[in-house]
Amino acid sequence: MTASAPSAVLPDPSDPPGPLPQRIVDAADPDRGPVSEADRLAFWEAVGRRLTWERKFTRVHDLQPLDPAAEHGPRMRWYADGRLNAAVNCVDRHVTAGRGEKVALYFEGEPGDRRAVTYAQLQAEVCRAANALEQLGIGPGDRVVVYLPVLVETIVITLACARIGAMHSLVFGGFSADALRFRVEDTGAKLLVTTDGQHRRGTAVPVKANADEAVAGKNAIEHVLVVERTGNRDIPWVDGRDVWWHDLVDRQPDTHDAQAFDAEHPLFIMYTSGTTGRPKGLVHTTGGYLAAASWTHDYLFSHPDVAQREKDVHWCTADLAWVTAHTYEIYGPLSNGVTQVIYEGVPNAPHPGRHFEVIERYGVTSYYTAPTLIRSLMGWHPDGIPAREHGGPDLSSIRLIGTVGEAVNPQAWTWARTQIGRDTPDLPMVDTWWQSETGATVLSPRPTDKAFKPGCASRPLPGVDVAVVDEEGDAVGTGVQGRIVVTRTSPAAARTVWGDPTRFFHSYWKDYAAQGWFLAGDGAKRDEDGDVWILGRIDDVINVSGHRLSTIEIESALVAHPEVIEAGVCPVPDPRTGHAAIAFVVANERWLADDDAAAAERAEQLRRHVGRVIGPVAKPAEVVFVPDVPKTRSGKIMRRLLTQLFTDEPLGDTTSLQNEPCVGQIAEVMAARR
Repeated sequence: MTASAPSAVLPDPSDPPGPLPQRIVDAADPDRGPVSEADRLAFWEAVGRRLTWERKFTRVHDLQPLDPAAEHGPRMRWYADGRLNAAVNCVDRHVTAGRGEKVALYFEGEPGDRRAVTYAQLQAEVCRAANALEQLGIGPGDRVVVYLPVLVETIVITLACARIGAMHSLVFGGFSADALRFRVEDTGAKLLVTTDGQHRRGTAVPVKANADEAVAGKNAIEHVLVVERTGNRDIPWVDGRDVWWHDLVDRQPDTHDAQAFDAEHPLFIMYTSGTTGRPKGLVHTTGGYLAAASWTHDYLFSHPDVAQREKDVHWCTADLAWVTAHTYEIYGPLSNGVTQVIYEGVPNAPHPGRHFEVIERYGVTSYYTAPTLIRSLMGWHPDGIPAREHGGPDLSSIRLIGTVGEAVNPQAWTWARTQIGRDTPDLPMVDTWWQSETGATVLSPRPTDKAFKPGCASRPLPGVDVAVVDEEGDAVGTGVQGRIVVTRTSPAAARTVWGDPTRFFHSYWKDYAAQGWFLAGDGAKRDEDGDVWILGRIDDVINVSGHRLSTIEIESALVAHPEVIEAGVCPVPDPRTGHAAIAFVVANERWLADDDAAAAERAEQLRRHVGRVIGPVAKPAEVVFVPDVPKTRSGKIMRRLLTQLFTDEPLGDTTSLQNEPCVGQIAEVMAARR
């Protein structure tokens, strides 16, 4: 399938890119009825025209269907004959348009240090970093792993990679050396960017030693670029390999000639957990990803009155390593010339009202966060947020609240709307559903909706579509749980898994190869109005505080402990984090303790062990020692049964187990714990 650009010539705005003609949006909106492929492609053509191109595209979409025999997913190409530069679209074009003095970033560090960075200043810093990367021998197609917290430098180095055509892969600063090592080795990165330390809850946490451990083995790393964040220069150092940011980057020229790249040039690799322990490196390309990120940010978060948009201050609270931040904290907002907040620390340091202070200080208008954070705020403020007349914060700037990462429960939805958005009657609540794989929002209420359903992802955005089906691909009835599949993807969709296209096919396309649908991996149902409700994972991935964690990855970490024979990890509902990971562990008998205190210490040892191997976010909430874990006759652990045993729910069919007696044994262990 191929499609060239429609004959109608549309404007190519750049000061800043604005909303699309409503007729084009309406024609591509599934909410208004069936959408023809011609109207859908005309919509994405108009979306692409919002960007600045060195060579404008003439072809909108080329699609080579998936090939089950070759175990290959579809080959999607968007705007393929166009050439552009992502950093130019996010920074330079706004300066060229005379908007260089507009604030791009309000940075606030956890200790209280603050910076306001204009677009002109950001351009100069990105140019310096781009020159530095080239001096280190980094060029188009090279990979750079970024292991930094939420800093201005994190955004600068990300855009500098995009400017010179290098692929970036950001890694959460809370991940362990082992998790970082995997990403360094899997990408074949030539450069690691890290810091001397991070500020966390009032403490300067060392980081460089983790980075050194991660690159100690066999890899392609040539240099480690180190940002001085905590003032600790007494850190491990390898002469000739390690370079201080201030010694290299700050001394570079503040101009740089940006090169344009093909629209399908890879932009970044985003790692996400899978149902096998090995994380998947999803590859996103430049033109299609940037177009969809830019438009969906504008559609969901910009003021509906174009004349009021200069007052917009956007805050996406995600760590910059997650895809949420890539799309709605880096590329989306900056491509639209928006002012936004980036905050380094945790939301309850030095007190649980820190986020409200930030909202008040910078006049945040759109607050995009995770349901787990809202639930934490609820717990920290059981009587609600104090009113202004009683010394509470001024939250009157808030115009819209968005949620992401998991389905938001109605209680948290209502609390956010009435407490954080208390000064705005009928505050829009944008409850978005999308994934690392889709690159941009797929389902969401419209900000202009007059009524909202708490906890409902609602319906597809213009230009995409979904279905809720059974395993055979037939639509399920109203209120019946099925699988959500994306039947029409956006240009932001991942193109492949880095180094493993076969896994890309098996993970996402194999189940519905006949229909050509993308399997998202979430369960869902439709209500009487046709709106979609997301019901959680159908595979073995646990969503903890918005972090997707593989059960098998956690199990592998546990089994790596010398005293652990086998482990089964399952999700259970948690009122604060959405899900909690529970580990059922079969341990060496000689290691098991007889008394409760010793057993608790053994369990804590294993929790710490998982934290070291994967990262603190992956620590099981509880460790339960059992004689065996239930397995099917093919050897697959029945994690559903573990969840039911832990929560004391009625068990389903257990006849397919190869070791059915262990179910009663685990039930006895759980009864004793209760």
